[in-house]
Amino acid sequence: MEYGDFIRSRVMQMEATGFSVDKEDLNQNLFPFQKPIVQWAIRKGRACLFEDCGLGKTIQSLEWAHQVILKTGGNVLIVAPLAVATQTVGEGKRFGYHVTKCRTQDDARAGINITNYEMLAHFDQTKFEGVVLNESSILKSYSGKIRNQIIDMFSDTDYRLACTATPAPNDYEELGNHVEFLGIMTRVEMLGMFFIAKNGLEHGKRLKKHAEVEFWRWVSSWAVFIRKPSDIGFDNNGFDLPELKIHHHILAMDKPLDGKLFVEPARTLSERRQARRESISERTQKTVEILSGADGQCLVWCNLNDESAALSKAISGAVEIKGSDTAEHKESALIGFV
Repeated sequence: MEYGDFIRSRVMQMEATGFSVDKEDLNQNLFPFQKPIVQWAIRKGRACLFEDCGLGKTIQSLEWAHQVILKTGGNVLIVAPLAVATQTVGEGKRFGYHVTKCRTQDDARAGINITNYEMLAHFDQTKFEGVVLNESSILKSYSGKIRNQIIDMFSDTDYRLACTATPAPNDYEELGNHVEFLGIMTRVEMLGMFFIAKNGLEHGKRLKKHAEVEFWRWVSSWAVFIRKPSDIGFDNNGFDLPELKIHHHILAMDKPLDGKLFVEPARTLSERRQARRESISERTQKTVEILSGADGQCLVWCNLNDESAALSKAISGAVEIKGSDTAEHKESALIGFV
């Protein structure tokens, strides 16, 4: 027996557990390239949509949920990051779906419901025939509390859909977590079947060379990977993103680090942290200078809370969001930005 045949005989293929829907019965707001994807996901019953930003995963997941409700007569729960829930309610209204935003099971109504990941513990999964994970890359933390909660909570749910624009094709732990969410096999089983320790180190894995083709063939049986419509034979018109432009601004510092006589490059992690903290004032001034010429809204990501605090004071009308802020403040600020 050839090794490829052996692998195929051992792989736990996910059988299609869904149902078929005619293209004409799908929401007419779907783009031509989106319709076959939605049809495929409905037919599979449990699937992943790994599509680049801007390809319309929201309307695809809403239509998937709508069709599951029509077929089963039950309800569907969408789980999303903070603030995305409110946006999805608005998108649903735009495309003809009624989506109920919930914080607990008591808020849920017949049809499509949506909540934040932080509130998931307040829901009864047995009340839903289907579940959608919006921004499912949250599963990436394979030992995380939320990851384990999601997989355990929906292990018996008939219809499951995971959507994200950011799965790393070379992050096999993340792919393994999606496989486990779908109920095909565990992450450990996937790693044992297709991977081997890299350079003898248990924490590093690489695909077995003779299993690479079979691995991606297997992945394509439960996931769609596309960056643009032409990946599946459609026109890219309207979906070509502008060129990403990255500008690096390097500031000269004339103050030696603690314990140094002369100004030297920060090499160690400790030195880099110190340099970052001691240059907050200069970097804040440079950021304000850059933003002064900007037209419209701007988003500034900061490594340190002290950086965001300094910037929010220096920029009139700026709104600061920190990890320690309440969920209500975060959502209000994010929706306000949108």
